Amino acid sequence: MLRRTFVGIVSAAAVTAALGGTALAQEALKIGLILPMTGPFASTGRQIEAAVKLYMQQNGDTVAGKKIQLIVKDDTGVADVTKRLAQELIVNDKIAVMAGFGLTPLALAPAPLATQAKVPEVVMAAATSTITEASPFIVRTSFTLPQATVPMAEWASKEGLKKVVTLVSDYGPGIDAEKAFTGAFTSKGGTVENLRVPLANPDFSPFLQKVADAKPDALFVFVPSGVGAQFMKQFVERGLDKAGIKLIGPGDVTDDDILNGMGDVALGAITTQHYSASHDSPENKAFVEAFKKANGGMRPNFMAVGGYDGMHLIYEGLKKTNGAGGQALIDAMKGLSWTSPRGPVSIDPQTRDIVQNIYVRKVERKDGELYNVEFATIPNVKDPVKAAKAN
Repeated sequence: MLRRTFVGIVSAAAVTAALGGTALAQEALKIGLILPMTGPFASTGRQIEAAVKLYMQQNGDTVAGKKIQLIVKDDTGVADVTKRLAQELIVNDKIAVMAGFGLTPLALAPAPLATQAKVPEVVMAAATSTITEASPFIVRTSFTLPQATVPMAEWASKEGLKKVVTLVSDYGPGIDAEKAFTGAFTSKGGTVENLRVPLANPDFSPFLQKVADAKPDALFVFVPSGVGAQFMKQFVERGLDKAGIKLIGPGDVTDDDILNGMGDVALGAITTQHYSASHDSPENKAFVEAFKKANGGMRPNFMAVGGYDGMHLIYEGLKKTNGAGGQALIDAMKGLSWTSPRGPVSIDPQTRDIVQNIYVRKVERKDGELYNVEFATIPNVKDPVKAAKAN
């Protein structure tokens, strides 16, 4: 009996110690930030990591009485690596939230883990429409390609363009962009020819020759963030800048991070996107100034604002749940609204996508630098693919 009593006391003590350890562990709330920090899409990782750290610097590292611990992992832009890192972060590090995800395959890879472990996945970059449908625990603060491309098609039609060739990277977002633009533009009476370029190691030259031969009114182009400079170089080499073919598309091709390096060839390019570093608002001016100061003069791009707003969403959600994660945190994020550096935004409670303004912009020179200068606004745009399904 004495032995049983002793064992009972020891067991109770062990349980108490374990619970105490759990309570202490819960004081630190861990966020796993999974990004391509090396490889061809490293600019995306660099921008998002910088924005996330700036948000924490400005807003502190304690929320609802819990210390926020950021764990940054480099997935090198490979989906299998993303999934392995997500699993390690969930099992070993006991993260409360995973975030980042620079490309669509990288966002989709850990979606089953998010569902199984009930760990919210905040997508700060990837833009294929279907991503949020892969798990009820995914919420997005970036954008969807159809969100940016349908307004572009509508603008092109109003401008009297009749014949357009689309040139897109051959993966989820590119196919989304192609379908959204083609559907919207042809519904207005225009004609479209579609071309797709490999995502890995793209050589645009042969495709641009086809564009030159087709003699369209405009070339609609989508390439991932960071690849626009290579496209522009080959666009000039093929003489398309002098052939009278308008360059249009979503804003990835004139990404703020690399726009200055493109030179005069980028002047006049018309794009539609949810963010420009030149967006004229007090919130954005403060954001750009702080971002540049913290990052050696680097200009924030649309990936950065996705990271910055992603952290805002996590912080505000945790405040509502008093630090609880899981289903409670996802529910708290639905319907949240705030004023972002990009303008007014909210999280659609039905789709968990961001609702935001889309701006029509033209590349112009301002104060000796190239900027995407906004000249028209389409307010409160939802993802049109899911909006069409709902109707």
